[in-house]
Amino acid sequence: MSGRSEHQTVPLSVLLKRELANEKIEKPDVVIVHGQASENKKGEDFMLLKTECQRVVGDGVSTYSVFGLFDGHNGSAAAIYTKENLLNNVLSAIPSELNRDEWVSALPRALVAGFVKTDKDFQEKAHTSGTTVTFMIIDGCVVTVASVGDSRCILEPYEGGIYYLSADHRLDSNEEERVRITSSGGEVGRLNTGGGTEVGPLRCWPGGLCLSRSIGDMDVGEFIVPVPHVKQVKLSTAGGRIIISSDGVWDALTAELALDCCRGMSAEAAAPHIVKEAVQAKGLRDDTTCIVIDVYPQEKQPTSVPTQKKPVKGRLKSIFRKKSSESSSYVDKQYQEPDMVQELYEEGSAMLSERLETKYPLCNMFKLFICAVCQVEIKPGEGISIHVGLSNPGRLRPWDGPFLCSSCQKKREAMEGKRASDSAAEVTNELSCNFAFEKQRLFL
Repeated sequence: MSGRSEHQTVPLSVLLKRELANEKIEKPDVVIVHGQASENKKGEDFMLLKTECQRVVGDGVSTYSVFGLFDGHNGSAAAIYTKENLLNNVLSAIPSELNRDEWVSALPRALVAGFVKTDKDFQEKAHTSGTTVTFMIIDGCVVTVASVGDSRCILEPYEGGIYYLSADHRLDSNEEERVRITSSGGEVGRLNTGGGTEVGPLRCWPGGLCLSRSIGDMDVGEFIVPVPHVKQVKLSTAGGRIIISSDGVWDALTAELALDCCRGMSAEAAAPHIVKEAVQAKGLRDDTTCIVIDVYPQEKQPTSVPTQKKPVKGRLKSIFRKKSSESSSYVDKQYQEPDMVQELYEEGSAMLSERLETKYPLCNMFKLFICAVCQVEIKPGEGISIHVGLSNPGRLRPWDGPFLCSSCQKKREAMEGKRASDSAAEVTNELSCNFAFEKQRLFL
């Protein structure tokens, strides 16, 4: 009797409902195979690997995959917190009832809001650690990457060439970021050992961080911003290989070497091999982490891509040209070459007024009484337009949305050098005179 009671019958109506739901799940356009590996020195690198995530689209369900690499410094708290909260913060910034194309187009804006909210929430915990973030969402053939810091993401499509999907926010290599920080009230320089001798990479003072963007790092100053560089591309039907790695890899290997050393290998074998090559080249000086993702069309069996490098005429210029940090555009698809990687979107500005704008109708992209960053409800008359205070607003008016709550407006003003947030100013004043603390940051 007891054995029979354990197996309860399921009503036919429930079974039919489940079957219908399964039929409405859209089959993914591509097959995604990934591998990962890490060698730890400090134990501050963390990864997020989520495949076949589901979301409701109309009457059906669509799938997408998420990959993230979080390279912490001055402790692991920021990296762990970001790994656990960033995805939810991004998804909460995407309006409901969007179709698939609208959802994909809304991702760049939602990623900015999610990064800033994650940073704002983490700083309220008064931790002084920070983290770089390279965060990727794959929906069908569309790959969207948001990044702060110096971990990198590269793409080698099957037809050849290399696409850099992330930005490098090291002060040594990014002049635009050095100018932005000094204009916001920060100082950029090398460590002065006395007698005028300067050593090491360019750093931001106080704090000594050698990056211009990160999540956390409240002790360094609000001009170290969490606003990510975002790039979105559409893969060709042949697919390609994507590598996300922390600086432990890129300090030892170029993009070409990383791709060449694992050519012919599966994604599962490629990731540990890249880590091994990096450690052999420079030793285990830092946490060294790698994620390799191979994307294939459904009808193609997973094999390494490509087995031989295929040069693409006229492609080098577009691969390596510098994109303006103050421009963004969705590419008109009718002018794209067929069956090649299409660059859909790229933007790197640190100004929220430029990043939270959208080409979609107001009613489809955000609600008037919801903060564009933290998604809290705003009472009528209390929202602050992101266009307030712009020196050249053009046709935009102070009462045009989107809007920020008072807390997120303070965060925005601090990031843009208009004021210092209370919590960050308090910590910065306390630690700026502590040279011992500065020395702890030198080994980032």
